[in-house]
Amino acid sequence: MTSRQRLRLVLVLGSLIAIGPLTIDMYLPALPTIAADLHTTSAAVQLTLTGTLAGLAFGQLLIGPLSDAVGRRKPLLVGTALHIVASVLCVVAPNIGLIGTLRVLQGLGAAAASVVAMAVVRDLFSGAAFAKLFSRLMLVMGVAPILAPTLGSQLLRWSQWRGVFVALAVLGLVLLVVAAVGLPETLPAARRQRGGVGATLRVYGGLLRDRIFVGLVLVAGLAMAALFAYVSGSSFVFQEHYGLDEQEFGIVFGAGAVGLITATQLNVRLLRRYSPQRILVNALGAGTVAGLALLVFAATGAGGLASVLVSLWAVLAAVGLALPNAPALALSRHGEAAGTAAALLGAVQFAVGALAAPLVGVLGTGSVAMAVVVAGGMVASMIVLVLVVRPGQLGDIEPGAVAVAVH
Repeated sequence: MTSRQRLRLVLVLGSLIAIGPLTIDMYLPALPTIAADLHTTSAAVQLTLTGTLAGLAFGQLLIGPLSDAVGRRKPLLVGTALHIVASVLCVVAPNIGLIGTLRVLQGLGAAAASVVAMAVVRDLFSGAAFAKLFSRLMLVMGVAPILAPTLGSQLLRWSQWRGVFVALAVLGLVLLVVAAVGLPETLPAARRQRGGVGATLRVYGGLLRDRIFVGLVLVAGLAMAALFAYVSGSSFVFQEHYGLDEQEFGIVFGAGAVGLITATQLNVRLLRRYSPQRILVNALGAGTVAGLALLVFAATGAGGLASVLVSLWAVLAAVGLALPNAPALALSRHGEAAGTAAALLGAVQFAVGALAAPLVGVLGTGSVAMAVVVAGGMVASMIVLVLVVRPGQLGDIEPGAVAVAVH
């Protein structure tokens, strides 16, 4: 694969994966407004975020094996079309209950882009090459969480919150065209899984019996829980507790995303000298310390907003180093079922995130509530890495940029 072909692949896949973060993050500045407009509670509005994450989790479990059986393109195109329809219906939904249901469907549609994109990368690359390309991919899709709250807040200046869903529908239509035109099939018929439901269950069973794979999946999921606790709680914490307006919140949220993206790109350089497992161990160690510091600052008020922001950004940077490497180590063990393995990985990440999001609301939506869940996710991720994965047993994965030819 030439450099130009690789760049095109990163741009196409990054654009497709971006639909998930945009769907999750773009309406964050509007959460307090939605709660007031629909005469509901902040916890009920946060459950719509949970619905999106649940849809993403279940959708990946469904679409991953399907993409191993029928190829990558068809599930991707159908899922993106579902996302468009759900977004249009959100524009006219009259109550929070219906919006929550439609957000589940949006998540299902976005899941197709997420799992298929990761499976495509695994179809073409393995080992350290996968981790490097995935880091580049995170640069592209990382623009989405930077832009999403800012775009949402700007839309709210001239539109009601329903305008966010109009924008998501238009975006989905654009990405449907990009997928149809710019992404070739990467899974030849000869490499597809056969045998129906029974074969799928056997593949899932084999994955679940791999202790190291399951441990790495949980590590990624718990790190994602810390991230989603921040995502779901930040609009309430920064706007209601610290008094930022919608535009200031968009700037603060974007600054955190810059830190995460910078870390993912630093990861590419670090992989030239260090193994993915070594980077993962050190990233989670630093993230655990930063998470505990965040909890102390939030509980005591020491340092005010600045100390909370600095410790939060340190956690996000640690997550940015951990997330490319945990999936790379996990998927390198099961290249023969990349779609199913990627589905299980993504499903656990979003399922744990779906639990973390409302937990912040249940605990009170304040800075301490958010800090408890963020710190808890990082501490639990480190514990699983040490006790379940046992980094010393991982061994080395391929250091070279080995690519598999596209047929």
